[in-house]
Amino acid sequence: MQSTTVNGNHSAGFDNTYIRLQEKFFHHCNPDKVPQPRLICFNNELADHLNLRLQGLSDMDLAGYFSGNMLFADSEPIAMAYAGHQFGSFVPQLGDGRAILLGEIVTLKGKRYDIQLKGSGRTRWSRGGDGKSALGPVIREYIVSEAMHALGVPTTRALAMVTTGEEVLRQTGKLPGGILTRVASGYMRIGTFEYFLARNDLEAIGQLADYAIRRHYPEAARDENPYISFFKQVCDRQAALVAKWMQLGFIHGVMNTDNTSICGETIDYGPCAFMDEYDHNTVFSSIDIHGRYRYGNQGGIILWNLSSLAHCLFHLFDEDEDTSRSLYTPILEHTQVQFLHNWQQGMLKKVGLNKVEEKDIELVENYLDILREQNVDYTLAFRYLADNINRNTLSGRYSALFKRPEELDNWMLQWKKRLLRESASGANIVSLMNRTNPAYIPRNHRVEKAIQQAEKENRFEEIQRFMDVLKNPFSEQPDTAEYMLPPTTEERVLQTFCGT
Repeated sequence: MQSTTVNGNHSAGFDNTYIRLQEKFFHHCNPDKVPQPRLICFNNELADHLNLRLQGLSDMDLAGYFSGNMLFADSEPIAMAYAGHQFGSFVPQLGDGRAILLGEIVTLKGKRYDIQLKGSGRTRWSRGGDGKSALGPVIREYIVSEAMHALGVPTTRALAMVTTGEEVLRQTGKLPGGILTRVASGYMRIGTFEYFLARNDLEAIGQLADYAIRRHYPEAARDENPYISFFKQVCDRQAALVAKWMQLGFIHGVMNTDNTSICGETIDYGPCAFMDEYDHNTVFSSIDIHGRYRYGNQGGIILWNLSSLAHCLFHLFDEDEDTSRSLYTPILEHTQVQFLHNWQQGMLKKVGLNKVEEKDIELVENYLDILREQNVDYTLAFRYLADNINRNTLSGRYSALFKRPEELDNWMLQWKKRLLRESASGANIVSLMNRTNPAYIPRNHRVEKAIQQAEKENRFEEIQRFMDVLKNPFSEQPDTAEYMLPPTTEERVLQTFCGT
C-alpha cells in the first residue's frame, strides 16, 4: 500500500518488538490521510500513565498524529495477521483490516503497551472493505472501554478520538468518519495462532508462543513445560475476565476467537452492550441471529475458544498426541470449574456475602429468577439492594423496580437471616456491596444519545459529560440521576451493530 502520510519529527518513545518477528506475522503499511482531522477526546491521564512524549504538541498536532496524517518519527506501523472462528465457522484469513499498530510504549514501571489506530484505512487484510470506521462505533468503543476500566475490568483503553472530515458509506447511508486510538497490553489473539495452524506452520506457532511468554507471561519460562504454563495462565485470565463481564451484566456480542486476547483483556467493542432488564438469554448483536454469544452462554464460549487455542499449541505440549491431550485436557476442565467459582464468588459479593456457605449460590439464583420473572433492571436491582440492610420495609427506590414487590418478602427474610452469619457489620456489608455493584454503567440508550448528538448535530458535550460520570461508577454523584436510570420504553436500544 502506498503511503499518503507525512513523517513527523516528533518521537513518542516507541520501542517496537513485534516487528522483530518474521514479516509473515504482519504487513508494513501506513494509515490513509484524511481531509480534516479534528481531535474530539484525548485521554491525558492515560497518556501520562503510558509516559508518552507528547509535550509541546497542540490539539492540531495531536489530531494529525492520531488520525494517521502524520507519523511519529519512531513509529513503524504494521497490520497484524490473524485468522479466527467467527460464530463457530473458521475463516483462515482475517487480520487487521482497518487497524494499524503504530508502535509499543514502555511505562516508567516497565509495562509494555501497544498503541493502535482503528479506522485508519485499508490494509492487506481489508478483504474489499474501505478500512474506515464511522464515528458512531468509535464513540461507543471510547466510552465503553474507558467505563470498563473504571469498573475494574481488564480491557483495551481509549487514548484519542478524532473525526476525519470525510463520510463513510454503510448500509444505513453515509456517516461521518472517525478514528480511535486504542491501547492494549498486546493485540495477539487466539486467531493469531489459528492463522498459522491453518497454514501448518508449526514453527511460527512456536515463535508466537515464545514471544507471548517473553512479553506477557515471563514466569512461564521458568516452568518445566513453558507452553503448558502459558496455556494455563491464559485460561485463568479468561475465566476471570468473562466471569467479571457477567457479574456486571456485560454482553460482548462477538466472542469470536479473533476477538479473544491472549492477554486476557476485553478487546473489540463492536455490538457490545450492558443489559438493562435481567434475562440470561439477552442478545443485542444484530448479527448474532442464533444467540450464540448471548449473555448466559459466554462462559461456555470462552471454553470453546480456549479449546481452539489448545489445538493450536497441541504439538508444543508434546509430540505424542495422547500425551499432549493428557496435558491440556485437565487444564480446560479446571478452567470450567474456575470460571464457575469466579462467577459465584463475584455474585455472592453482590449480595453482601464474603463467607461461602453451601446454599449461598442458591440464594443468588433465586434472586435472579425474581428479576427475570418481573423484568427488573439488573444493575439497579443489586445497587439498591443495599438500601434494605438496616430497614424493616423495602426502600422506596428499590421497591419501585418491581412490579410485585410483595413477592420479595420470603427472599428478603432468607437473605437477612444469612447476613446475620457474616462477621461484618451492616455498614461494612453495605460498603462491600457498593464497591461491587456500580451505580453507573454505559447504558445503551445513553451511549446512543451521545452518538446521535455527535453524528447529527456535530456536538460532543454529552460524550464528555457521560465520561465524567463513568469515571466513578461506584459513587453516586449529585445531579446525575439520568445516568443511573434504565431507559424508558421509547429510549430502549434493542440491537447494537458492529460498524464494519
